Amino acid sequence: MGKPTGFMEYDRQENKAEEPLKRIKDFKEFHYSLDEGERRKQAARCMNCGVPFCQNGQLIGGMMSGCPLNNLIPEWGELLYRGGTELALERLLMTNPFPEFTSRVCPALCEKACICGVNDSPVTVRDNERMIIEYGFEKGLMQPTVQQHRTGKRIAVIGSGPAGLSAAEMLSKRGHDVTVFEREDAPGGLLMYGIPNMKLEKEVIKRRIALMEAQGVEFCTNSNVGGNVKASDIDKEFDAVILACGAGKARDIKADGRDALGIRFAVDYLKDCTKALMSGNKPLEAKDRNVVVIGGGDTGNDCVGTAIRQGCKSVTQLEMMPKLPDERAADNPYPEWPKVCKTDYGQEEAAALFGHDPRVYQTTVKEFIKNEKGELTAIKTVALDFSKGKMTQVEGSEKTIPCELALIAAGFLGCEEYIAEAFGVKLTERNRLDTKSHHLGGKLFCAGDAHIGQSLVVRAIREGIDCARETDEYLLGYTPL
Repeated sequence: MGKPTGFMEYDRQENKAEEPLKRIKDFKEFHYSLDEGERRKQAARCMNCGVPFCQNGQLIGGMMSGCPLNNLIPEWGELLYRGGTELALERLLMTNPFPEFTSRVCPALCEKACICGVNDSPVTVRDNERMIIEYGFEKGLMQPTVQQHRTGKRIAVIGSGPAGLSAAEMLSKRGHDVTVFEREDAPGGLLMYGIPNMKLEKEVIKRRIALMEAQGVEFCTNSNVGGNVKASDIDKEFDAVILACGAGKARDIKADGRDALGIRFAVDYLKDCTKALMSGNKPLEAKDRNVVVIGGGDTGNDCVGTAIRQGCKSVTQLEMMPKLPDERAADNPYPEWPKVCKTDYGQEEAAALFGHDPRVYQTTVKEFIKNEKGELTAIKTVALDFSKGKMTQVEGSEKTIPCELALIAAGFLGCEEYIAEAFGVKLTERNRLDTKSHHLGGKLFCAGDAHIGQSLVVRAIREGIDCARETDEYLLGYTPL
């Protein structure tokens, strides 16, 4: 190991973040890396334990523990500490095709499984990863891998989110000709239009797409397979087809007044904001409005941060479930994912701007109230009770709060039916493509949220890698991937 006493000598130090009231003035990323010397100290904190749960990547208690990509974290951590950043980059890229994405948007499953965090603070794995990959780009080490031996096989990837991109990356390096079809006007899927700029600036995605194009991957945007592009044409032209179309069917809210003007799905709201920024305009949809975000996950938090940057009058975030404990409960032991309350950047900003946490727990919408023009003016909420083993509404707990913009961030129900129907594929009861492996039959494969349901970027990347392996073996009879 790099420094046997490092975890005792150095305290955890994360990348610096701008103060909330300063960073809400724009949509730029607000974390800044430590200098090389301080970052190497953070890498020295790795204990190089005998059983590195950080790279385990298995479901424990129904939740992921450790990195799904099985990143060789102790190895590249030691190389980073010793000053061998270029070698650390090689080890990192052996398992993770897109560290620049995961080091920005992943909830750091690796850190939650770090043994150093049992009695102290975990190693700053995600920040270390970001330093390594950005070093690679800054030093010109990130070059396209152009396979001279071509297989002559053509593969279509439907969807350019993290699953589709990782499958395309692996298969193009193998020597296959890969074409990625994206229904939006730019590649990246939810990386591009579902995650706000302050978490993932779009130049980071464009930089990777340019690298993949130089590698030979073709991107066809504004190409909605099952819509303006026929699935039958795809089937005729390609030797294999990978459905990596995500779980884009948003979960709706059933309540009186749902047809009021001013109610939007979160993913559409975030997409419009990003498109406005990319076109050089200032997004102002939430300006001077009372905003209510319905949903407590990452997307709900992103809506809070976005509404604040757009100049909202107030923001409230409704969460159906009770508040999680601040520390691990006895029935949630390490190395399980810690089921604890997390205050993310958006909630931190709301507290700094408005003086209180925007979250209201065990509460849902009972009615959307609109005026004579059909415009949303308020929301009637009701408290929820879970004490009897099921969710019930608390009688007499109704409250009315002003609201001109409601954002539904209640998650996704699964794959959109028209895509499955276009290729004649069955869906499960949860709207997932019906297959246990990645092979749907014949030349058809699948990966990502369309296969496993709504999940994390890092799991989608792993899905793409595994799907690429199965596709390659189908085409050539064996695979070194």
